[in-house]
Amino acid sequence: MASRSHLPVIGWREWVSLSELGIEWVKAKIDTGARSSSLHAWDLRQFERDGATWVRFQVHPLQRNTKTTIEVEAPVLEFRSVKSSSGQSTHRPVILTTLVLFGQHRKIDLTLASRDQMGFRMLLGREALRKSFLVDPSRSFLAGRRPTKGR
Repeated sequence: MASRSHLPVIGWREWVSLSELGIEWVKAKIDTGARSSSLHAWDLRQFERDGATWVRFQVHPLQRNTKTTIEVEAPVLEFRSVKSSSGQSTHRPVILTTLVLFGQHRKIDLTLASRDQMGFRMLLGREALRKSFLVDPSRSFLAGRRPTKGR
């Protein structure tokens, strides 16, 4: 494990890439209080492919923008019961994908859920951050901003 002084510092919100899913940029809220990470997904449809369960879903990667839509297909790793901050449990599909943050590529579990009522399209939990990043909750976008092209 790298010493803490050598870990990159990220802010409470960061632009991340999920390029394996076709999502070049999505603003994520960093939440060390949440164990798992979650992506806003809607119109979820399960299907079988080569004997495995897959899910097809839609993503609006940009906040306050419902015109930009990306359709994603991914194999389901498992289904997990996730308890919200309000204490309500939901059964969610979990996929495995690569997160790119601060130039680091990390395989992460990502639960899929409707985050329509949430301020961020993605929540990045502590399991995705473990042993790789330090979080400065007073700062934002320490890993950089997404390119302005297409904004």
